[in-house]
Amino acid sequence: MIDATHLPTAETVIVGGGLAGLSLALRLADADVAVTVLAKTALTEGSSRYAQGGIAAAIGTDDSIAQHVADTLHTGAGLCNPQAVQQVVERGPDCIRWLIDAGVHFTRAGQDCALTLEGGHSRRRIIHAGDATGRAVMETLEHRARTHTHIRLLEYHIAVDLISAHRLGQSGTNRILGLYVLDVRHNRVMTLPTRSVALATGGCAKAWLYTSNPDTSTGDGIAMAWRAGCPVTNLEFIQFHPTCLYHPGAKSLLLSETMRGEGGRLVLPDGKAFMQHYSPMADLAPRDITARAIDQEMKRAGLDCVYLDVRHLSARFVRERFPSLYKRCLSLGVDMTLQPLPVVPAAHYTCGGIIAGLDGSTALDGLYAIGECAATGLHGANRLASNSLLECLVMAATAQQHIRRYLDGAPDRCTALSAWDESRVSDPDEMVVVAHNWDELRRFMWDYVGIVRSTRRLQRAAHRIRLLQEEVCEFYAHFKVSPDLLELRNLLLAADLTVQCAQQRQESRGLHYTLDFPCPGDVARNTLLTPDAHPLNPPIPRHLQAQAT
Repeated sequence: MIDATHLPTAETVIVGGGLAGLSLALRLADADVAVTVLAKTALTEGSSRYAQGGIAAAIGTDDSIAQHVADTLHTGAGLCNPQAVQQVVERGPDCIRWLIDAGVHFTRAGQDCALTLEGGHSRRRIIHAGDATGRAVMETLEHRARTHTHIRLLEYHIAVDLISAHRLGQSGTNRILGLYVLDVRHNRVMTLPTRSVALATGGCAKAWLYTSNPDTSTGDGIAMAWRAGCPVTNLEFIQFHPTCLYHPGAKSLLLSETMRGEGGRLVLPDGKAFMQHYSPMADLAPRDITARAIDQEMKRAGLDCVYLDVRHLSARFVRERFPSLYKRCLSLGVDMTLQPLPVVPAAHYTCGGIIAGLDGSTALDGLYAIGECAATGLHGANRLASNSLLECLVMAATAQQHIRRYLDGAPDRCTALSAWDESRVSDPDEMVVVAHNWDELRRFMWDYVGIVRSTRRLQRAAHRIRLLQEEVCEFYAHFKVSPDLLELRNLLLAADLTVQCAQQRQESRGLHYTLDFPCPGDVARNTLLTPDAHPLNPPIPRHLQAQAT
C-alpha cells in the first residue's frame, strides 16, 4: 500500500518512458536491479513512439563503422566528440541485435533487414519497420516492461525536482537521494527515495510554436538537472525538421526523411526543385541546410509552405513503403500519389543538453542522463538523421553498467526525506495566466530563436523570458503545482538556457545561424553554462571536462 506522502524506495528511478528510458529499465531489470519508471502520461507516449524513419546502424554489406563515423562527424560541423561518435556507432549493430532478440520485427529484404537512405548519409543504413519504426520498437519494449517483475511503472507521474545531499544541507560528496513526484491522477506530490536517478526525459522542442514533438517535450530533465547544479552545453543547436505537413488538421505530422531518401523532391508551388541551389546533395542535404533553404525560399517568395513531391514514384511503391503516412494524409484529404504535400520546418530535436559522460554519468553522483536530454558530444552542432534512436539504445547499454557499479558502492539505505510541504500554498485562482504565458513563450521563441536568428532577436527573447519567469516563479511560490505549471516552469528555464547559449555563440555553425555572424569561426568550441557559483553546486568532474571544452 502506497503511503499518502511517500513512495517505496527504489534502487533506480528512470524519469521517462521513451526508448532510452525503457531500454535502460529492461537492461537493469534483467540484471536483477529494482527499477521504477516515471511516465508523465501513458507509457511510451513520448517522441520515440512517433519516430518514423528508423535507426542508423552500419550493418549493410557496402557500409562500415568508419563510414558511419565519418558521416556523423561531417554533419556535426566540427563539434562532435570523436570518442562518443566511435562508441555509439561501434555498438550500434549489437543494439540492433538486442532489439531483434527482444521481438522487434524490422522490414526485411529477403533474408536481411531492409535498409533505406536519409539526409547526410552516404550509404543505405537506416533499419526500419515500415514507416512506423518507433511504434514497432516501443510496443515491443512496453510489453516486456509491463510483464517484468523487477520494473515498477508509475504512469501519470511527473517528476517535480531532484533531492540531493547538499540540498538537504549534508556535507561531503553531493549525491542523489530522491525526487519529489506529482501523482497527476490524485493531484498530490509525493517523496520518492532512491539510490540513483536516470533522466531520459527528451528535449525541449515544445518551446517553439511549430514542432514535430508530442506535448511531453518540455525540457524537464534539463531544467531539473540545472536546478540540481549540473552544467549544460550547446543548447543553441535545436534541429528543425525540414518537412512537417502544413495542414490545419495535422497538429504535428512529421513526413519522414526517408520519403526524400526514396526519391521525393522538395519543390516550389510551380513544381520547380530548389535544393540543388543550396547543396550538392540536393534533397538529401543535412537537416540544417534543408531547413534553412526552405525558410529562405518561403521568405523570398512570401510562401506559407513549400511542397514534398513523390508523384513521380510508383503509386504502389508509395502506398507500400509509407502505409501509415499514406493513410494519415488521406484522412486529411491529401493523396500523396496524386498531389504534392505542403510542408514547413518545425522544431524537432535538442542536440545539446546536460553534460554527460560516455557512461551517462553527470556532475551529481548517482544522477545519469541519457537520450535527447543529454549532451555526450555525439551530435555536435547538428544531428545526423536516425542517430537519435541509436544513441538511446547504446547509452542505455553503457549507462546500466555504470549504474550497477555505482549501486555496489552507494549506501544501502536512503536518507529519510521530508514530505512535500503545501501548508503555505493554495489552489490556483487563475490558471489562464499559465495558458497565456505558455502561448507567448512559444510564439516569441519561434519568431526570435528560430531557424534564422540575430543578436537583437535573441535580446528580445531573453527580455521576454525574464518577465515570464518572474510571473511563473511567483505563481509557483503561492499555488499548488499542476502539470501545466510544472511544464511551463521547466520550459521557460530550458528556453532561457537555450538563448544564453545562442548569445555566447558569435558565429554560424550547424543548426545555429545568425545574421550578425553568418560565417563559422576559425575554431569550433562548445558553449558551456554552469549554474551560478554556489558551494552546494558540484564542479564539472574530470571525466566530463572533455564534453565542456
